Amino acid sequence: MIQKLFTSPLNLVVKIGEKVQEEVDKEFYDLEHIQKKLIHLQMMYELEEIREEAYKEQEDELLVRYEIAKKREMDQWNEYTKRK
Repeated sequence: MIQKLFTSPLNLVVKIGEKVQEEVDKEFYDLEHIQKKLIHLQMMYELEEIREEAYKEQEDELLVRYEIAKKREMDQWNEYTKRK
């Protein structure tokens, strides 16, 4: 009972941390989300809402994230197919 009283707040913090990590991963490594951001960025550039330097910098960042996300997806797929 006393142990549960002391560990419950810690378990809650761990669960919150896991949820935050899950949301960060979704924001940074979700392929569909990254693709939408790339399209939006392209539109902003074509409408001259951002300068070329800013466009290239943001595009490079998004493409790196896309590459990482694609690799993670492939790793998950390979792990899944190994189990079968």
